[in-house]
Amino acid sequence: MANIITGSRILLSIIMCFSRVFSPDFYICYLLAGFTDMIDGSVARKLGTADRFGQRLDTVADMVFVVAAAFKILPVIDITGEIIIWIGIIALIKLVNILSGIVMYKKFVAVHSSANKLTGALLFVFPLSITIVSTQCGAIIVCAVATFAAVQEGHLIRTKQIE
Repeated sequence: MANIITGSRILLSIIMCFSRVFSPDFYICYLLAGFTDMIDGSVARKLGTADRFGQRLDTVADMVFVVAAAFKILPVIDITGEIIIWIGIIALIKLVNILSGIVMYKKFVAVHSSANKLTGALLFVFPLSITIVSTQCGAIIVCAVATFAAVQEGHLIRTKQIE
């Protein structure tokens, strides 16, 4: 059941790509996808079905959701080139972390740290807050936390401090 919930996040993310950004159907997909992210782990633990596959699927679903949201939102908001470069650097760090995990552990490694969860929460709230907080200020906050989370993730992988 939990993996179905997680899989629905991937489907909702794909549907979101075909919705007009900030339209009601976009927000419905966006909010439902965010809701699935909040409950899938709890459902898995409650049903006793939590496993490594579910953790990996959750990480993949998170990546698909973030990429889909960025694909729709970034072109229509006003952020500087420096922020775009910063986002690219964070993505590069995350890619190095993925490759490091594969090289060191011979498998895909998903780090579910508090910093990664905070980054996910901030990323989720960001498009919902752009009418309240300046886009630039919100982007700086998200990028700062995401940078810390990505660097911490790399450290945890390379020092073998993961589950």
